[in-house]
Amino acid sequence: MPLSRTNLQPLRGFAETMVLAAAGGATFNYLGFPAGWMAGSLLCSAVAALCARPIQVPTPVARLFFIALGIVIGGVATPETMQGMATWPASIVLISVAMLALTIASATYLRLVHGWDVQTALFSAVPGALSQVSAIALERDADLRAIIIVQTVRVVILAVGVPVGLAIVGIAAPPRLAAGAVDYAEAPLQLLMLVAGGTAAAFALYRVGFSGGFFFGPMIVSAALHGSGLVQLNLPAWIANLAMIGLGAINGARFNRTSFRLLLSFLLPSIGALAVSLCVAAVFVALAMLLMPLKLANLVVSYAPGSVDVMMILALALHLDPVFIGAHHLARILVVSIALPIGAKLTDPRRPQAHHLSAPMETARETLED
Repeated sequence: MPLSRTNLQPLRGFAETMVLAAAGGATFNYLGFPAGWMAGSLLCSAVAALCARPIQVPTPVARLFFIALGIVIGGVATPETMQGMATWPASIVLISVAMLALTIASATYLRLVHGWDVQTALFSAVPGALSQVSAIALERDADLRAIIIVQTVRVVILAVGVPVGLAIVGIAAPPRLAAGAVDYAEAPLQLLMLVAGGTAAAFALYRVGFSGGFFFGPMIVSAALHGSGLVQLNLPAWIANLAMIGLGAINGARFNRTSFRLLLSFLLPSIGALAVSLCVAAVFVALAMLLMPLKLANLVVSYAPGSVDVMMILALALHLDPVFIGAHHLARILVVSIALPIGAKLTDPRRPQAHHLSAPMETARETLED
């Protein structure tokens, strides 16, 4: 039976999305922009969405991108880096405190300066975990549109600003991707272990409701296999680049159904809340530098209140330590997962009321992995 125009529309939208995202990524990469494949595709997709183009990445495809990125990033682990984890507990405790502090500070800013209600201010201030935030906010009297715009603006600014800032002060190395010691064609069993193990872990974490499971599961499995020396290869670079383009498109799609006028109306609260978050994060980064012999670049990306997937790609592309940074963002997700329902309950003693998202918004919420 021939496909109808209606059936082909999602496929055409996805194809257009990937072409636009790839063009942006290729341009930024050609210009030598740090993490160019991801940053360029994100900006191009975001601008296209604001211009009313349908930026679409089907949920199953998005999850494939996350699994691939998790495997690639975990591939940076070595036995030496895994041994270094014993020196991080103090920093991980510190980042847990930092995330709570910057959430409270940003929420207070939105509440006092812009007059937002407590629930909307709290959900907007949470560093990442947008999928969890959206799920909880749906049941409460909060402005989901404001929450998503504030969180998205933060992701875009950090995705572009962090690599540029590190490059300006000269503490970021040239971009690179993790390379395996052997070619994947020479070790099919190792490739099977990576892909099968990473995919199984992704779905296992997803089933238990862990935020970012499709990203963290493969990353943890890949890091364990590489760190133990059982696997010495990684996915081809073209797969990693394609997944980074897809990640940029996924984040750019957050601006679907958003006009420039609406974006501008939330721009000042978004930038103000981000500025407050960065100030608080900077204090904790300085404290970590004073207390522990850690590299500034690793701390900056670890403590940056951006989405986990974007920060991990920056760690990979900027030649930082993804194992160190991944451990810290994993701690951040755990803190948010535990504290968010408690904070939501404390700030809204009334009985939650169910709200419903439009189909495009619901799809976006299911897809996001930060």
